[in-house]
Amino acid sequence: MNDPITIHKFGGSCLRDSSDLDRIAEVVGHWDGQSIVVVSALWGTTDRLMRASKEPRYASRLVNDLSSQHLRFAPGLLESELGPKFTKVLKGIEQSLVELARRPAHGVAINRLLAAGERLSALVVAHRLKQYGIAAHPVGAEDIGLRLDGVNRAPTVDLAASMGLLDRKALHDTPVITGWFGEGKDGQLALLSRGGSDHTATSIARLVDANRVILWKDVRGVLPLNPRWGIETEPIAYLGYGEAMELSRLDTPILHPATVEPLMDTGIPLEIRHLHGSMDKSAATVVGPNVYEKNVIKAIGCLPSVVSIHCQTKSLEQQSGQLGEVLVRFAEAEISCWHLDAQPGELRWIVSQHDSIHAQRLIEEHFGSTTIEPYTAIVSLVGNRDGNDLDGLRNQDLEELEIEVLSEAEHAIRLLTKSPNIVEVLHHLSQKYGLRQSLEHQE
Repeated sequence: MNDPITIHKFGGSCLRDSSDLDRIAEVVGHWDGQSIVVVSALWGTTDRLMRASKEPRYASRLVNDLSSQHLRFAPGLLESELGPKFTKVLKGIEQSLVELARRPAHGVAINRLLAAGERLSALVVAHRLKQYGIAAHPVGAEDIGLRLDGVNRAPTVDLAASMGLLDRKALHDTPVITGWFGEGKDGQLALLSRGGSDHTATSIARLVDANRVILWKDVRGVLPLNPRWGIETEPIAYLGYGEAMELSRLDTPILHPATVEPLMDTGIPLEIRHLHGSMDKSAATVVGPNVYEKNVIKAIGCLPSVVSIHCQTKSLEQQSGQLGEVLVRFAEAEISCWHLDAQPGELRWIVSQHDSIHAQRLIEEHFGSTTIEPYTAIVSLVGNRDGNDLDGLRNQDLEELEIEVLSEAEHAIRLLTKSPNIVEVLHHLSQKYGLRQSLEHQE
């Protein structure tokens, strides 16, 4: 019988100082079976590399600073068997900066520069794990066959292609894999969006059929409401895959929207744990297969400042023919369409206010004149629903909170509100569904 496989993902918030590496070694050594580690860059490194990519001529101290920072985390690394690889990554940074000084828009050089943060981190973490007697070794995601679904920038890992390319022999002992990037469709290095390292971890879990994925964070778990609203809540013990995806799209800072997708039909549990929390207790939040309950709302997502764009269409032929083109243009412009209602002869789009001018222009290019209506927020009542009622929302609630029901779906009820006080709306809803502990009134 094969040993259980656990994927451990450590983000930048868990790589702030050298004591975090001691804890990571303790964590990895605690779990039975094989551990596969996925890492982001050390805290703040990616931001520094991004600034350098835009101003390469002013980044003369960057290589020395990064070298000193990473060697403080991992004393002895330069003299170890991983030292030559460490030096090679630093030289790659220098080379990228030289190329960018000559050709500022050189995509290959930009990606090589930005990916260096994860490469350095993998070396540091692997070195520290080895010092604790763990047989760790750094692995570049693109070197083991992780193929991304795009060129230069990609939204997701191409799981089908990666399944055929994956070098499983490279995943022996305790591999420390670079997150955030892989090989693009053109064979060159490609990057995921920010936060994509979690997606790397869940994709690898899918590819190796892991027993679980643990995202180690500096927070206890996924909360029913974003803390920025000042409403104190306790972590959600269990979220179905669909519930987690809905919440991640609108509000929670803990989960990236693409994180859950690779696990959707696998049954592999995704745990969110605090790096310095107890390892013997259950995870604060577990994401797994959907469980359907009647009238149970587990969380409330809220996206402020959206607009509704409405247009008439001349015929079903025009509507079906042009609609796909507009959505492609939206994707190219990185405009998120939060809701689309297509009825014969009319279309209604919900987009963020900051995208409204661009979105309106694209829609009018294909469908003619439009009307725009602003809303304070789109609110999602998240919960796998067994039934078609509005989960206790009364007409009085809708009127008092200036709420319009936008849609009812399997995992959520989406609402629009024009109320000028979002906190009051969320306060009312969180109390109604038993999510609220206390409200700290914001000035």
